[in-house]
Amino acid sequence: MKTKIGFDNKKYFLAQTSAIIERCDKFSKLYLEIGGKLLFDGHASRVLPGYDGRNKIKLLKKLKKQIEVLYCINSKELEKGKTWSDTGLTLDKLAIKETSELKKNKIKVLGIVATRFNGEKKATQLKQKLKKHKIDLFYTKEIKGYPNNLKLVFGKNGFEAQDRINTTKKIIIITGAGAGSGKMFTCMSQIYQDDKLGINSGYAKWETFPIWNLPITHPVNIAYEAATSDLGDKNMMDLRHKKAYGKISVNYNRDIENFDLLKKIINEFVPKENYMHSYKSPTDMGINYAKEGIIDNSIVEEAAKQEIIRRYYFFLERAKIGAVNKNTPKRMKELLKKANIKL
Repeated sequence: MKTKIGFDNKKYFLAQTSAIIERCDKFSKLYLEIGGKLLFDGHASRVLPGYDGRNKIKLLKKLKKQIEVLYCINSKELEKGKTWSDTGLTLDKLAIKETSELKKNKIKVLGIVATRFNGEKKATQLKQKLKKHKIDLFYTKEIKGYPNNLKLVFGKNGFEAQDRINTTKKIIIITGAGAGSGKMFTCMSQIYQDDKLGINSGYAKWETFPIWNLPITHPVNIAYEAATSDLGDKNMMDLRHKKAYGKISVNYNRDIENFDLLKKIINEFVPKENYMHSYKSPTDMGINYAKEGIIDNSIVEEAAKQEIIRRYYFFLERAKIGAVNKNTPKRMKELLKKANIKL
């Protein structure tokens, strides 16, 4: 049976690409953080029937003359031997797999960044392991007091003590293995070092979910919460966006927190003429044109509800073997109710 299409991939791809180029033109150099699945976004292709799960890598290929990539992994999590999501791969193996795939697609990879480094053994040993893959390794040193103590962040042992990673392209893609990988820190560190050289650098984030201009109760946005229920992500209204523009916008807890951090950091050293000072909300910080591709809302809503149900049973099984937080099934039941789904 042929799958019903509710999403125009070409329309979305054009809108998202144009928006990234437009944002890039505001700076001499743009550090673009990419969240979510890099090589294939199965979640997006399920909740948005018609979406090409390889959109991110296809867009990177389209812009390959202008971009280079830094891939972040958390040194602390690497040391613990953490595996990522349903791949079962440790962070170093996942990083090698994904950067190797980028290189196969003729996308320039600057290297892997071991973030929050403070002498961790596995992060130190990683350098040798990467040599045979011809991948460079960089480090960002852990800053005591980051992100709350700005006195330390901007002290001699803060951003000032970080090494600048030499970049040559207009757009630097900062990606990595999920939340806490140090992507934003790497961006801020680089922008700080660039500023010392008189380079007008900026930051933006490319997220697919939640979709800011869909209602917070839309099944697609609830499906995002379901997908990350084990992480505790929560959709929230972007109150700053409403105050600035009078428009309702949806964001999520971590990006709302990250925006507050961004404003604090750029107010410390970024020149007033830098375009980042025009960001009035977390939504402004992001680049997300997913709604542009929705051509049949009823099809998309139904697909998203099916994904919420799928996630419910998935996390139920994971909870039985202690693979997720014990509160995750309870959270999933709340989301089923929120989406008006009765099993």
